[in-house]
Amino acid sequence: MFIAFSFGMGGCKEENKSVVEPVAFNPSKPVVVSDFSPKSGGMGQRLVIYGQNFGNDAKNVKVLIGGKQAKVINVLGESLYCLVPRQAFNGDIEVRVGDSDKQVIGKSEKPFDYQRKMVVSTVIGYRNARGDEPWRDGKFKDVDQSKMASGFWEPSFMKFDPLNPKHLWMTFDNNNGLYLINFEDSTVTKKRSDFDRPRSIDFTIDSKHMIIAEDRGGENDRATYRLSRDRQWQDREVLTTYRQCNGASVHPINGEMYFNSYEKGQFFRFDLNKYFNEGLGVKDYQQLFVVHDPNWEYKILIHPTGNYAYIVVINQHYILRVDYNWEKKQFNQPYLVCGQLKSAGYEDAVGSSARLNNPYQGVFVKNPAYEADGKTDVYDFYFTEQENHAVRILKPDGSVTTFAGRGSSSINANPHGYVDGDLRQEARFDRPSGIAYNETEGAFYIGDQSNRRIRKIALEEMDQSINE
Repeated sequence: MFIAFSFGMGGCKEENKSVVEPVAFNPSKPVVVSDFSPKSGGMGQRLVIYGQNFGNDAKNVKVLIGGKQAKVINVLGESLYCLVPRQAFNGDIEVRVGDSDKQVIGKSEKPFDYQRKMVVSTVIGYRNARGDEPWRDGKFKDVDQSKMASGFWEPSFMKFDPLNPKHLWMTFDNNNGLYLINFEDSTVTKKRSDFDRPRSIDFTIDSKHMIIAEDRGGENDRATYRLSRDRQWQDREVLTTYRQCNGASVHPINGEMYFNSYEKGQFFRFDLNKYFNEGLGVKDYQQLFVVHDPNWEYKILIHPTGNYAYIVVINQHYILRVDYNWEKKQFNQPYLVCGQLKSAGYEDAVGSSARLNNPYQGVFVKNPAYEADGKTDVYDFYFTEQENHAVRILKPDGSVTTFAGRGSSSINANPHGYVDGDLRQEARFDRPSGIAYNETEGAFYIGDQSNRRIRKIALEEMDQSINE
């Protein structure tokens, strides 16, 4: 009797090893690991190990790579097929055959070259069985759950302090606080509790002031504030007043501020430079345009060069672009970049053929490949989508692809859930909203609303399990 054992074109060392006669394991003989293919890869990589006396029963074989147990798919005497486990960093290969008390062990002379991959992990937060964990300051992790930070169940907005990459600031819609995620001491602290609906955070170009946008209902209600670094962000001065502000953003080169209103989708310009130099009243701003209709909820995210901004229209499922007029020092009229008005869906495509569903916040991230090619725009735009439960990428050419989320299809057909791991094959989110990027460590942080956690996308950690 012969059993076919195929690993695919890239997995076979020699064609005549794709079909072998199965031979039972002989505990009186050594287990030999002579070779493996491929020589390098990351978690989930299909790996073929060659040798002798592996037997023909996968249940009787245990494979360790870098001290981590691999999933064994099939075994046929002189070869076996397995999947490389996560965090197999040192790459040592060990094959154990037989009962646990009588195992025969074979080791490879050369290690597998393990390549770290970008993965989704959990940094902060938890959900208990009752789903009633409180909003609470605390540590990222602790054996005593009552000392751990928790909450995070409202839509969030994130921004790193430009002078301290260890300080990540967050606000939450329908929560009155300004929160500091402090990576220096691994704590979460509510630094202020005197807002109603804080919707966004930004900083002036000299980093001396923080700008907070607040969503309030009155016609002359507070819309934007200024907080001062030299007062530890504990002062507060109203910059502009108008109803229902969903976000504010500062031009990174010229320094003026742009904010909006949900009322009619208005897009306003406020001259921060004149405010600091000469003083301005809370109504001394100009309306540049109206995005579309009443009740248009959107965020304003400005490109690092200041050449343009994206208007992420949350409740209408599309993204606009506004180009900057350097002579007038203001933005021009908006035009569509991706998605389609009132057409919620999920489709990776280009321009208006792409389908979005509640895009929320985004960050511009430099792409080294664009720099190497000498492209004019070297940034991709990574954005969260609440109802598609994913992080997606908008490229300068208008194409939209999925970066992370919607994996683990074997669990169920839902696109949402809570799973850490490989960006696309495993990871799941549940209504992600806030997103920030730490260029120093090459890591994204995600406010995962319905999972009530702060998630991270980065290269696998070498000092702890991503599932801790």
